[in-house]
Amino acid sequence: MALLALVLSSLLVVSLAEISSKIGVNYGRQGDNLPSPYQSIEIMKSMNVGRIKLYDSDPETLKLLSGSNIHVAIMVPNDDIILIASSQTAAEQWVQNNVLAHYPDTMIRFILVGNEVLSYNTDPDLTIWHNLVPAMRRIKRALSAQGIKNIKVSTPLAMDVLQSAFPPSSGTFRSDISDTLIAPLLKFLNGSKSFFFLDVYPYFPWSANPMNISLDFALLRGNENKTDPGNGLVYTNLLDEMLDSVIFAMEKLGYTNIRLAIAETGWPTAGDIDQVGANIYNAATYNRNLIRKMTAKPALGTPARPGIVIPAFIFSLYEENRKTGPGTERHWGLLHANGTPIYDIDLTGKRPDSDYKPLPPGENNVPYKGKLWCQVASGFNLMNLSSALAYACNQDNQTCEALTPGKECYEPISIFWHASYAFSSYWARFRSRGASCYFNGLAKQTTENPSRGRCKFPSVTL
Repeated sequence: MALLALVLSSLLVVSLAEISSKIGVNYGRQGDNLPSPYQSIEIMKSMNVGRIKLYDSDPETLKLLSGSNIHVAIMVPNDDIILIASSQTAAEQWVQNNVLAHYPDTMIRFILVGNEVLSYNTDPDLTIWHNLVPAMRRIKRALSAQGIKNIKVSTPLAMDVLQSAFPPSSGTFRSDISDTLIAPLLKFLNGSKSFFFLDVYPYFPWSANPMNISLDFALLRGNENKTDPGNGLVYTNLLDEMLDSVIFAMEKLGYTNIRLAIAETGWPTAGDIDQVGANIYNAATYNRNLIRKMTAKPALGTPARPGIVIPAFIFSLYEENRKTGPGTERHWGLLHANGTPIYDIDLTGKRPDSDYKPLPPGENNVPYKGKLWCQVASGFNLMNLSSALAYACNQDNQTCEALTPGKECYEPISIFWHASYAFSSYWARFRSRGASCYFNGLAKQTTENPSRGRCKFPSVTL
């Protein structure tokens, strides 16, 4: 098996000689008071960013990138997929408006159709699922009609497309999408010599199981070896395991030569109390090691495909405070919202660790054990707080029962008090279903019990 991997890799090396190993960055803009597109591009140029991935096809940004040597990935929004899949005219119009208006002066090299489309499963999402590959075909056809051959069409998928991922040799796509959706996707990528774009975050499997997965293994320190019992390949880090699990899943469907690209990867600089290991020290360590690995010459590849360049985009350029969900969602940035670095980073991979300033120690690398409550955060807006209180209490008739007149938590009659109880009760009831203690920035976790007298606030026990 190891010999076969080496032979296949040698064939790929020849065809991939032209691929740059320069590091890319995801340029997301879901934050308040971020630098302008002009300022952002100047910042990225100063950082030696080799590629930029957008979550749209913003014309201002694309115009500003004209004449630069930065390669660009643009995105078709999920909501446009059905229309494009149903109409070649719509696909041609999209290419006209979003590609031809800027190409070739702006070095657009990837069109990504949708974002993590197969991770959503409501009824409308399922309709998008089945239109994904047809939309990709139409975009590709529209490019070909213009004689454009150096823009690849793909779609970024999350690791949840896999049914099995560990050990890597067991990699298998989910049974609900394998034959009907993944197989046609792989056929398209293979036929167009495009890339399988993957959002891959070692932070998530490590943080879900930090007692059994070494932090060093997740941070790409390379000081631990794990042997895959299925094929004997030796792994020194969690990222390679995750990447190879997708490679082996593709091979099980008969595709051995489709190239991988990392659409998103990174490590959070901060998070909630219940989010272990989210700190600046780990984020800097992971991204520095990632850059060193991905820019190595000769290329390192993975155990299944040694010597292969894997294009990679770090997530993300900025901290983005308008993102909802757990605390880590707002803390993946290389830069603060004002454009200053959170920690030093060299995207060329040439700077040795000894040249960096000391990092603040990571103080949350062991999971918190105990009780947590959810309460109103400081600086709240009264009108927004009233709406959030109503939302929490309207989810069922039990969440806020203790706040009704005459009940144990009714007094003091204060919106701060009532909202804190409602937030804590809601979070305790629905955390197992994915609820977070955030409420659009109105709430925060606390280890201090806010209960008073007869009023006992519900808590989450870790």
